[in-house]
Amino acid sequence: MSEMPKETKHLDEMTLLLYIERQLDRARGLEVSAHTQECDACRTLLRVLESESRLLTRAMLEEDEPLPSRLAQFQERARKSMQWIWGVIFGLAATGVYALYTTYIQPWQHQLEQAGFGGSNLLGLLIFQGAMWKGWQSMMTLLEVLAMVTLAGLGAMLFRRRIRRGAALALVFAGFCTVLALPTAVSATEHRGGQSPTVSKEETIKGDIYLTGERVRVEGTVNGDVIAAGKDIDIDGHVTGDVISAGRYLRIRGTVDGNIRSAGNTAVISGTLGKNITWFGDAVTVDATGKVGGGVTMFGGTLAMDGHLGRDILFYGDEVNVTGGVGGGIHQKGHSLIIGSSAQVDGPIRFEGDHPANVSPGAKLASPVEFRQMERRASYREGHYYVWQVIWAAAFILFGLVLFALMPKFSQEAVKSAEQYGATAGLGVLVLFGVPIAACIACVTVVGLFIGVSTLFLWYASLYFAQIIVGAVIGQWLMGRTSELWPLIGRMTVGLVIVRLCTTIPHVGGWVKFAAILWGIGAISLTFYRRFQPVIAPSVPSAPYAPPMPPNTTVGGALPA
Repeated sequence: MSEMPKETKHLDEMTLLLYIERQLDRARGLEVSAHTQECDACRTLLRVLESESRLLTRAMLEEDEPLPSRLAQFQERARKSMQWIWGVIFGLAATGVYALYTTYIQPWQHQLEQAGFGGSNLLGLLIFQGAMWKGWQSMMTLLEVLAMVTLAGLGAMLFRRRIRRGAALALVFAGFCTVLALPTAVSATEHRGGQSPTVSKEETIKGDIYLTGERVRVEGTVNGDVIAAGKDIDIDGHVTGDVISAGRYLRIRGTVDGNIRSAGNTAVISGTLGKNITWFGDAVTVDATGKVGGGVTMFGGTLAMDGHLGRDILFYGDEVNVTGGVGGGIHQKGHSLIIGSSAQVDGPIRFEGDHPANVSPGAKLASPVEFRQMERRASYREGHYYVWQVIWAAAFILFGLVLFALMPKFSQEAVKSAEQYGATAGLGVLVLFGVPIAACIACVTVVGLFIGVSTLFLWYASLYFAQIIVGAVIGQWLMGRTSELWPLIGRMTVGLVIVRLCTTIPHVGGWVKFAAILWGIGAISLTFYRRFQPVIAPSVPSAPYAPPMPPNTTVGGALPA
């Protein structure tokens, strides 16, 4: 009677993996080798595991793969051909900086110096004595602490997968302990709100004070700054610092030793002001009893100077009417200038307006009025306008050439993304207006200042790159699509010239430029989003592939002795 065949026992995956990695002893390895020669199922599983092991090994070695020869050759050709381009770019950049300085910065600086803002102290004045700086000094310590806590929380969130839970918990507690251990700053700032916040006559405020309400009154003494916001603001007492306000009506009947930096509808000064007036609004009146020790810088409607002003008037608005004394000069660009018979101006008067100044014969002037007719002729009628358009077009082409050569893959993806009009329009609106707002908010804290400034710089550069992307899309519409670099650069050049020509059309060019920026910056944002968005590739069966087997690999054979 014949015996029944014994049931074959298959090997498990862990044993086969140890066999592939040569982790089994010699006796066990011989048993596995002999078994795989007789068992088809185990031999097939062994081959599958070996194939997976080889694929994993190749994937781990991809990081050390050398640069392909075609990319190395392109890099060498680009390095040789780009040498002359950098010289041209530097020359155009120097020309642009010089034109920007001579056209905008230098005239403004000269006018500010004439208005009493010294050239050497101009930057310090704008940064350390500006209207926004004064009110934030007492909050800097709190903002720095909040910024550090925020960064610590973000760091814990980013590295929560790399550190243990106990370590993360210890880090959080340590951060809280550090914040609690910080010495609290002694703040002398006081805040008062309500319907009618008031500083009474008997009060003396030592430090700055914030007043917010419908009717704000200061009748006592404030040894610091007054930061006020309300419908009507009255300063009848004594303020040793500055008055920083925003409201409908501002009246100064008392004494302010510092400056007035305000925005509102109307300001009336009948008291004494020690320094300067900076006003953004409709009307400012200095009564006959009013005295201002510094100058007036105003952007608004009308300025009536009936009292005495110690320094210059710098005015951009509608009308200036002077019947009192001005210790400096008048620099005005507006509609009209009226100088009464009782007026006295000790400095030069430069007026650019629609018609000559109305000067009374009894006025005492240090020098005659220098009048310049305000030119309202459109710039597109001037010859130098088109010269600068050619220079800008050349600069855009060179800028696009550099970007397409340095980032060919990204540029091609951005051009391809620009063809999706709906997505690019939505992202363009979001990025064009949202990014600068977020960057300015980041600049409020000292820690986020670098991030905010860097973001603003990149955002501003992307406005130019956006027009280049739109030019490449238009070039492909006209000359056909291409995936090669230099043909794409040629299409970009043709399309960019067309875009720049459209921007010179009167009354339409500005909208064309805005639409191109909106379209292009949306395409760039969409490309960034796709680059950082993880993409899961579909499971497609791979073609049969037999890569070279690694050394010391055995399939169905015995291990070497």
